[in-house]
Amino acid sequence: MNTKVRIVAALWFVSLVNYLDRVAMSFAGPSIMASLSLTPAQFGIVLSSFGFGYALALVPGGLLTDRIGVRPMLVVGPLFWALFTGVTGLVSTIAAFLVVRFCFGLSEGAFSSSLYKAVGDNFAAKQRAVILAVCMSALAIGPALAGLLVGTLVTRYSWQTMFVFMAVPALLASVVAYILVPRAGERADRDNPNELEAAVGDRPRFRQVLKRPSLWLICLSNLSSDIAQWGFNGWMPTYLAMERHIDLKHAGMLGGIPYMAGFFGLLIGGSLGSTELLHLRRGQMVIICFLAAGISLFLAYNAAALSIAVLGLSLTSFFMFSALALKGAVVIDLAPEQYRAAYFGIYTTVGQVGGASAPAIIGFMVTASGSFATGFAFMIAALCTGAVCMTALLPMLTRHRIASGQALKAAVA
Repeated sequence: MNTKVRIVAALWFVSLVNYLDRVAMSFAGPSIMASLSLTPAQFGIVLSSFGFGYALALVPGGLLTDRIGVRPMLVVGPLFWALFTGVTGLVSTIAAFLVVRFCFGLSEGAFSSSLYKAVGDNFAAKQRAVILAVCMSALAIGPALAGLLVGTLVTRYSWQTMFVFMAVPALLASVVAYILVPRAGERADRDNPNELEAAVGDRPRFRQVLKRPSLWLICLSNLSSDIAQWGFNGWMPTYLAMERHIDLKHAGMLGGIPYMAGFFGLLIGGSLGSTELLHLRRGQMVIICFLAAGISLFLAYNAAALSIAVLGLSLTSFFMFSALALKGAVVIDLAPEQYRAAYFGIYTTVGQVGGASAPAIIGFMVTASGSFATGFAFMIAALCTGAVCMTALLPMLTRHRIASGQALKAAVA
Protein backbone atom coordinates (compact mmCIF):
# COMPACT_ATOMS: atom_id res chain seq x y z
CA MET A 1 0.00 0.00 0.00
CA ASN A 2 1.24 3.48 -0.89
CA THR A 3 2.71 5.27 2.14
CA LYS A 4 0.44 8.28 1.74
CA VAL A 5 -2.64 6.05 1.51
CA ARG A 6 -1.51 4.16 4.61
CA ILE A 7 -1.16 7.38 6.58
CA VAL A 8 -4.55 8.74 5.50
CA ALA A 9 -6.26 5.42 6.22
CA ALA A 10 -4.72 5.27 9.70
CA LEU A 11 -5.57 8.90 10.52
CA TRP A 12 -9.15 8.48 9.31
CA PHE A 13 -9.76 5.32 11.32
CA VAL A 14 -8.11 6.63 14.48
CA SER A 15 -10.12 9.87 14.19
CA LEU A 16 -13.33 7.89 13.76
CA VAL A 17 -12.66 5.79 16.87
CA ASN A 18 -11.64 8.90 18.78
CA TYR A 19 -15.03 10.45 18.05
CA LEU A 20 -16.98 7.24 18.71
CA ASP A 21 -15.51 6.92 22.18
CA ARG A 22 -15.97 10.62 22.86
CA VAL A 23 -19.70 10.79 22.11
CA ALA A 24 -20.67 7.39 23.56
CA MET A 25 -21.38 9.04 26.92
CA SER A 26 -23.79 11.52 25.37
CA PHE A 27 -25.81 8.84 23.59
CA ALA A 28 -25.91 6.70 26.75
CA GLY A 29 -26.87 9.70 28.91
CA PRO A 30 -30.57 8.89 29.48
CA SER A 31 -29.79 5.32 30.58
CA ILE A 32 -26.98 6.45 32.88
CA MET A 33 -29.09 9.17 34.47
CA ALA A 34 -31.97 6.77 35.08
CA SER A 35 -29.71 4.04 36.43
CA LEU A 36 -27.78 6.24 38.85
CA SER A 37 -30.56 8.77 39.59
CA LEU A 38 -28.48 11.68 38.28
CA THR A 39 -30.04 15.05 37.62
CA PRO A 40 -29.39 16.85 34.33
CA ALA A 41 -27.15 19.27 36.21
CA GLN A 42 -25.06 16.42 37.65
CA PHE A 43 -24.79 14.71 34.30
CA GLY A 44 -23.81 18.02 32.72
CA ILE A 45 -20.92 18.27 35.18
CA VAL A 46 -19.80 14.77 34.15
CA LEU A 47 -19.87 15.79 30.50
CA SER A 48 -17.94 18.98 31.25
CA SER A 49 -15.22 17.06 33.10
CA PHE A 50 -14.16 15.58 29.77
CA GLY A 51 -13.87 19.06 28.26
CA PHE A 52 -11.67 20.32 31.09
CA GLY A 53 -9.29 17.37 30.77
CA TYR A 54 -9.25 17.72 26.98
CA ALA A 55 -8.41 21.43 27.10
CA LEU A 56 -5.67 21.00 29.71
CA ALA A 57 -3.88 18.33 27.66
CA LEU A 58 -3.83 20.10 24.28
CA VAL A 59 -0.66 22.15 24.62
CA PRO A 60 1.35 19.61 26.71
CA GLY A 61 0.22 16.89 24.29
CA GLY A 62 1.37 19.00 21.35
CA LEU A 63 4.79 19.59 22.90
CA LEU A 64 5.10 15.86 23.63
CA THR A 65 4.12 14.99 20.05
CA ASP A 66 6.74 17.39 18.69
CA ARG A 67 9.34 15.71 20.90
CA ILE A 68 8.61 11.99 20.46
CA GLY A 69 6.82 11.97 17.10
CA VAL A 70 3.40 11.15 15.73
CA ARG A 71 3.59 7.35 15.59
CA PRO A 72 4.04 6.75 19.36
CA MET A 73 1.11 9.06 20.10
CA LEU A 74 -1.15 7.32 17.56
CA VAL A 75 -0.23 3.88 18.87
CA VAL A 76 -0.24 4.54 22.62
CA GLY A 77 -3.06 7.11 22.73
CA PRO A 78 -5.85 4.68 21.74
CA LEU A 79 -4.69 2.27 24.45
CA PHE A 80 -5.54 4.91 27.05
CA TRP A 81 -8.88 5.59 25.32
CA ALA A 82 -9.66 1.89 25.56
CA LEU A 83 -8.68 1.84 29.23
CA PHE A 84 -10.80 4.81 30.31
CA THR A 85 -13.73 3.85 28.06
CA GLY A 86 -13.81 0.36 29.55
CA VAL A 87 -13.39 1.63 33.12
CA THR A 88 -16.37 3.98 32.59
CA GLY A 89 -18.58 0.89 32.56
CA LEU A 90 -17.31 -0.10 36.00
CA VAL A 91 -17.96 3.11 37.93
CA SER A 92 -21.14 3.79 39.88
CA THR A 93 -20.71 7.17 41.59
CA ILE A 94 -20.61 10.70 40.24
CA ALA A 95 -17.15 11.25 41.79
CA ALA A 96 -15.77 8.23 39.95
CA PHE A 97 -17.39 9.40 36.72
CA LEU A 98 -15.75 12.80 37.08
CA VAL A 99 -12.29 11.30 37.59
CA VAL A 100 -12.59 8.78 34.74
CA ARG A 101 -14.03 11.26 32.25
CA PHE A 102 -11.42 13.87 33.18
CA CYS A 103 -8.65 11.32 32.58
CA PHE A 104 -10.31 10.29 29.33
CA GLY A 105 -10.33 13.95 28.26
CA LEU A 106 -6.61 14.18 29.05
CA SER A 107 -5.86 11.14 26.90
CA GLU A 108 -7.84 12.45 23.93
CA GLY A 109 -6.55 16.01 24.23
CA ALA A 110 -2.97 14.79 24.17
CA PHE A 111 -3.64 13.02 20.87
CA SER A 112 -5.48 15.88 19.15
CA SER A 113 -2.43 17.60 17.62
CA SER A 114 -1.04 14.39 16.12
CA LEU A 115 -3.41 14.51 13.14
CA TYR A 116 -2.22 17.94 12.05
CA LYS A 117 1.44 17.19 12.64
CA ALA A 118 1.14 13.98 10.63
CA VAL A 119 -0.45 15.83 7.71
CA GLY A 120 2.09 18.67 7.89
CA ASP A 121 5.06 16.32 8.08
CA ASN A 122 4.03 14.00 5.26
CA PHE A 123 2.12 16.03 2.67
CA ALA A 124 2.96 19.00 0.51
CA ALA A 125 1.33 22.31 1.41
CA LYS A 126 -0.89 22.21 -1.67
CA GLN A 127 -2.36 18.81 -0.67
CA ARG A 128 -3.09 19.48 2.99
CA ALA A 129 -6.62 20.89 2.74
CA VAL A 130 -8.01 17.87 0.89
CA ILE A 131 -6.08 15.40 3.09
CA LEU A 132 -7.46 17.07 6.22
CA ALA A 133 -10.95 17.02 4.72
CA VAL A 134 -10.75 13.28 4.12
CA CYS A 135 -9.41 12.58 7.61
CA MET A 136 -11.92 14.89 9.28
CA SER A 137 -14.86 13.36 7.41
CA ALA A 138 -14.85 10.90 10.30
CA LEU A 139 -16.25 13.72 12.45
CA ALA A 140 -19.37 13.86 10.29
CA ILE A 141 -19.75 10.08 10.01
CA GLY A 142 -19.06 9.43 13.70
CA PRO A 143 -22.42 10.58 15.13
CA ALA A 144 -24.41 8.21 12.92
CA LEU A 145 -22.23 5.21 13.79
CA ALA A 146 -22.09 6.11 17.47
CA GLY A 147 -25.85 6.37 17.74
CA LEU A 148 -26.31 3.00 16.07
CA LEU A 149 -23.65 1.19 18.12
CA VAL A 150 -24.47 2.72 21.49
CA GLY A 151 -28.23 2.41 21.02
CA THR A 152 -27.96 -1.25 20.04
CA LEU A 153 -25.59 -2.20 22.86
CA VAL A 154 -27.46 -0.32 25.58
CA THR A 155 -30.80 -1.74 24.46
CA ARG A 156 -29.56 -5.30 24.17
CA TYR A 157 -27.28 -5.31 27.21
CA SER A 158 -26.70 -2.28 29.47
CA TRP A 159 -24.81 0.97 29.45
CA GLN A 160 -22.07 -0.66 31.56
CA THR A 161 -21.58 -3.43 29.01
CA MET A 162 -21.71 -0.92 26.18
CA PHE A 163 -18.66 0.92 27.51
CA VAL A 164 -16.71 -2.32 27.83
CA PHE A 165 -17.54 -3.20 24.22
CA MET A 166 -16.66 0.32 23.05
CA ALA A 167 -13.10 -0.20 24.29
CA VAL A 168 -12.54 -2.72 21.48
CA PRO A 169 -12.48 -0.20 18.57
CA ALA A 170 -9.84 1.82 20.44
CA LEU A 171 -7.64 -1.28 20.78
CA LEU A 172 -8.11 -1.92 17.09
CA ALA A 173 -7.14 1.69 16.31
CA SER A 174 -3.85 1.19 18.14
CA VAL A 175 -3.11 -1.90 16.04
CA VAL A 176 -4.03 -0.08 12.81
CA ALA A 177 -1.74 2.83 13.68
CA TYR A 178 1.09 0.45 14.56
CA ILE A 179 0.80 -1.30 11.19
CA LEU A 180 0.08 1.64 8.88
CA VAL A 181 1.84 4.71 10.30
CA PRO A 182 5.49 4.83 9.17
CA ARG A 183 8.28 5.06 11.69
CA ALA A 184 10.28 8.22 12.24
CA GLY A 185 12.42 8.96 9.20
CA GLU A 186 10.03 7.16 6.84
CA ARG A 187 8.03 10.17 5.67
CA ALA A 188 5.72 9.85 2.75
CA ASP A 189 7.26 11.11 -0.48
CA ARG A 190 6.16 14.63 -1.25
CA ASP A 191 5.32 15.93 -4.70
CA ASN A 192 8.37 18.13 -4.35
CA PRO A 193 10.99 16.44 -2.17
CA ASN A 194 12.85 19.76 -1.78
CA GLU A 195 9.82 21.59 -0.39
CA LEU A 196 10.64 23.34 2.87
CA GLU A 197 8.60 25.27 5.36
CA ALA A 198 8.72 29.04 5.81
CA ALA A 199 10.92 28.50 8.83
CA VAL A 200 13.77 26.94 6.82
CA GLY A 201 16.99 28.24 8.28
CA ASP A 202 15.01 29.74 11.16
CA ARG A 203 14.65 27.66 14.28
CA PRO A 204 12.72 29.94 16.66
CA ARG A 205 12.30 29.15 20.29
CA PHE A 206 8.82 28.35 21.51
CA ARG A 207 8.64 31.66 23.37
CA GLN A 208 9.30 33.48 20.12
CA VAL A 209 6.49 31.57 18.44
CA LEU A 210 4.10 32.69 21.18
CA LYS A 211 4.86 36.32 20.32
CA ARG A 212 3.78 36.01 16.71
CA PRO A 213 0.64 38.10 15.95
CA SER A 214 -0.37 35.53 13.32
CA LEU A 215 -0.76 32.85 16.00
CA TRP A 216 -3.16 34.92 18.07
CA LEU A 217 -5.14 36.15 15.07
CA ILE A 218 -5.74 32.59 13.88
CA CYS A 219 -6.57 31.60 17.48
CA LEU A 220 -9.13 34.41 17.81
CA SER A 221 -10.61 33.43 14.47
CA ASN A 222 -10.90 29.86 15.74
CA LEU A 223 -12.47 30.97 19.01
CA SER A 224 -15.10 32.92 17.07
CA SER A 225 -15.88 30.14 14.61
CA ASP A 226 -16.03 27.56 17.43
CA ILE A 227 -18.65 29.69 19.17
CA ALA A 228 -20.81 29.39 16.07
CA GLN A 229 -19.97 25.72 15.43
CA TRP A 230 -20.59 24.48 18.98
CA GLY A 231 -23.60 26.74 19.41
CA PHE A 232 -25.07 25.39 16.19
CA ASN A 233 -24.32 21.76 17.10
CA GLY A 234 -25.68 22.12 20.61
CA TRP A 235 -28.91 24.00 19.88
CA MET A 236 -29.97 23.24 16.31
CA PRO A 237 -32.23 20.22 17.07
CA THR A 238 -33.71 21.99 20.11
CA TYR A 239 -34.38 25.08 18.00
CA LEU A 240 -36.36 22.96 15.54
CA ALA A 241 -38.37 21.46 18.39
CA MET A 242 -39.04 24.63 20.37
CA GLU A 243 -39.14 27.44 17.81
CA ARG A 244 -40.48 25.49 14.84
CA HIS A 245 -42.74 23.29 17.01
CA ILE A 246 -41.45 19.98 15.64
CA ASP A 247 -41.69 16.92 17.89
CA LEU A 248 -38.35 15.60 19.14
CA LYS A 249 -38.39 12.50 16.92
CA HIS A 250 -38.85 14.48 13.74
CA ALA A 251 -36.55 17.24 14.98
CA GLY A 252 -33.84 14.63 15.31
CA MET A 253 -34.51 13.37 11.79
CA LEU A 254 -34.54 16.84 10.30
CA GLY A 255 -31.47 17.71 12.36
CA GLY A 256 -29.53 15.01 10.54
CA ILE A 257 -29.95 16.75 7.17
CA PRO A 258 -27.60 19.68 7.98
CA TYR A 259 -24.89 17.24 9.09
CA MET A 260 -25.07 15.44 5.76
CA ALA A 261 -24.64 18.83 4.13
CA GLY A 262 -21.68 19.42 6.45
CA PHE A 263 -20.08 16.15 5.33
CA PHE A 264 -20.22 17.22 1.69
CA GLY A 265 -19.10 20.73 2.59
CA LEU A 266 -16.02 19.35 4.32
CA LEU A 267 -15.00 17.29 1.29
CA ILE A 268 -15.82 20.00 -1.27
CA GLY A 269 -14.08 22.76 0.69
CA GLY A 270 -10.98 20.66 1.23
CA SER A 271 -10.86 19.60 -2.42
CA LEU A 272 -11.20 23.16 -3.70
CA GLY A 273 -8.57 24.33 -1.23
CA SER A 274 -6.05 21.92 -2.76
CA THR A 275 -6.56 22.92 -6.40
CA GLU A 276 -3.91 24.74 -8.39
CA LEU A 277 -6.17 27.77 -8.68
CA LEU A 278 -7.25 28.14 -5.02
CA HIS A 279 -4.67 26.55 -2.72
CA LEU A 280 -2.99 29.95 -2.28
CA ARG A 281 -6.36 31.54 -1.46
CA ARG A 282 -7.40 29.42 1.51
CA GLY A 283 -7.59 32.41 3.83
CA GLN A 284 -9.99 34.18 1.48
CA MET A 285 -12.02 30.97 1.17
CA VAL A 286 -12.36 30.78 4.96
CA ILE A 287 -13.64 34.37 5.04
CA ILE A 288 -16.23 33.58 2.37
CA CYS A 289 -17.33 30.45 4.25
CA PHE A 290 -17.77 32.37 7.52
CA LEU A 291 -19.80 35.14 5.91
CA ALA A 292 -21.89 32.69 3.88
CA ALA A 293 -22.61 30.68 7.05
CA GLY A 294 -23.73 33.87 8.82
CA ILE A 295 -26.06 34.78 5.95
CA SER A 296 -27.43 31.22 5.97
CA LEU A 297 -28.16 31.43 9.70
CA PHE A 298 -30.06 34.67 9.12
CA LEU A 299 -32.04 32.96 6.36
CA ALA A 300 -32.81 29.96 8.57
CA TYR A 301 -34.19 32.00 11.45
CA ASN A 302 -36.24 34.42 9.34
CA ALA A 303 -37.68 31.80 6.97
CA ALA A 304 -41.44 31.47 7.19
CA ALA A 305 -41.54 27.90 5.84
CA LEU A 306 -39.93 24.99 7.67
CA SER A 307 -38.38 23.72 4.44
CA ILE A 308 -36.57 27.03 3.91
CA ALA A 309 -35.42 27.02 7.53
CA VAL A 310 -33.92 23.54 7.12
CA LEU A 311 -32.30 24.68 3.88
CA GLY A 312 -30.76 27.62 5.73
CA LEU A 313 -29.49 25.36 8.50
CA SER A 314 -28.07 22.95 5.91
CA LEU A 315 -26.25 25.76 4.12
CA THR A 316 -24.91 26.97 7.47
CA SER A 317 -23.53 23.50 8.21
CA PHE A 318 -22.15 23.19 4.67
CA PHE A 319 -20.13 26.41 4.92
CA MET A 320 -18.97 25.93 8.52
CA PHE A 321 -17.72 22.42 7.79
CA SER A 322 -16.17 23.65 4.52
CA ALA A 323 -14.01 26.03 6.57
CA LEU A 324 -12.66 23.33 8.90
CA ALA A 325 -10.09 21.74 6.60
CA LEU A 326 -9.21 25.10 5.06
CA LYS A 327 -8.48 26.57 8.51
CA GLY A 328 -6.46 23.51 9.43
CA ALA A 329 -4.30 23.86 6.33
CA VAL A 330 -3.69 27.54 7.14
CA VAL A 331 -2.60 26.62 10.68
CA ILE A 332 -0.18 23.98 9.40
CA ASP A 333 1.27 26.48 6.92
CA LEU A 334 1.83 29.07 9.66
CA ALA A 335 3.28 26.71 12.27
CA PRO A 336 7.06 26.23 12.48
CA GLU A 337 7.82 22.64 11.54
CA GLN A 338 9.42 21.75 14.88
CA TYR A 339 6.42 23.10 16.82
CA ARG A 340 3.53 22.03 14.60
CA ALA A 341 1.71 19.98 17.24
CA ALA A 342 2.21 22.51 20.04
CA TYR A 343 1.11 25.33 17.73
CA PHE A 344 -2.07 23.48 16.95
CA GLY A 345 -2.52 22.73 20.66
CA ILE A 346 -2.62 26.45 21.41
CA TYR A 347 -4.96 27.07 18.48
CA THR A 348 -7.38 24.40 19.68
CA THR A 349 -7.20 25.42 23.34
CA VAL A 350 -8.29 28.97 22.53
CA GLY A 351 -11.06 27.59 20.32
CA GLN A 352 -12.21 25.33 23.16
CA VAL A 353 -12.87 28.40 25.32
CA GLY A 354 -15.41 29.66 22.83
CA GLY A 355 -16.79 26.26 21.95
CA ALA A 356 -17.31 25.13 25.53
CA SER A 357 -18.98 28.37 26.62
CA ALA A 358 -21.17 28.96 23.56
CA PRO A 359 -24.02 26.53 24.33
CA ALA A 360 -24.38 27.90 27.87
CA ILE A 361 -24.26 31.52 26.71
CA ILE A 362 -26.85 30.88 24.01
CA GLY A 363 -29.05 29.05 26.49
CA PHE A 364 -28.91 32.01 28.87
CA MET A 365 -29.68 34.46 26.06
CA VAL A 366 -32.65 32.42 24.83
CA THR A 367 -33.99 32.08 28.38
CA ALA A 368 -33.62 35.80 29.08
CA SER A 369 -35.16 36.96 25.81
CA GLY A 370 -37.69 34.19 25.28
CA SER A 371 -36.55 33.87 21.67
CA PHE A 372 -33.80 32.16 19.67
CA ALA A 373 -33.24 35.43 17.78
CA THR A 374 -30.57 36.56 20.26
CA GLY A 375 -28.81 33.20 20.08
CA PHE A 376 -28.73 33.30 16.28
CA ALA A 377 -27.49 36.90 16.38
CA PHE A 378 -24.71 35.86 18.76
CA MET A 379 -23.54 33.09 16.38
CA ILE A 380 -23.75 35.42 13.35
CA ALA A 381 -21.69 38.05 15.19
CA ALA A 382 -19.11 35.39 16.06
CA LEU A 383 -18.81 34.32 12.42
CA CYS A 384 -18.35 37.94 11.35
CA THR A 385 -15.67 38.40 14.01
CA GLY A 386 -13.89 35.29 12.74
CA ALA A 387 -13.99 36.72 9.21
CA VAL A 388 -12.51 40.02 10.42
CA CYS A 389 -9.65 38.20 12.20
CA MET A 390 -8.92 36.13 9.10
CA THR A 391 -8.97 39.29 6.97
CA ALA A 392 -6.36 40.86 9.26
CA LEU A 393 -4.31 37.68 8.92
CA LEU A 394 -4.20 37.76 5.08
CA PRO A 395 -1.18 40.12 4.77
CA MET A 396 0.75 37.93 7.20
CA LEU A 397 -0.09 34.84 5.15
CA THR A 398 1.22 36.62 2.05
CA ARG A 399 4.47 37.57 3.79
CA HIS A 400 4.77 34.02 5.10
CA ARG A 401 4.36 32.62 1.58
CA ILE A 402 6.98 35.01 0.17
CA ALA A 403 9.43 34.14 2.95
CA SER A 404 8.83 30.46 2.34
CA GLY A 405 9.57 30.84 -1.37
CA GLN A 406 12.75 32.77 -0.68
CA ALA A 407 13.91 30.21 1.87
CA LEU A 408 13.22 27.41 -0.56
CA LYS A 409 15.22 29.09 -3.32
CA ALA A 410 18.12 29.70 -0.96
CA ALA A 411 18.09 26.09 0.25
CA VAL A 412 17.97 24.68 -3.28
CA ALA A 413 20.74 27.03 -4.41
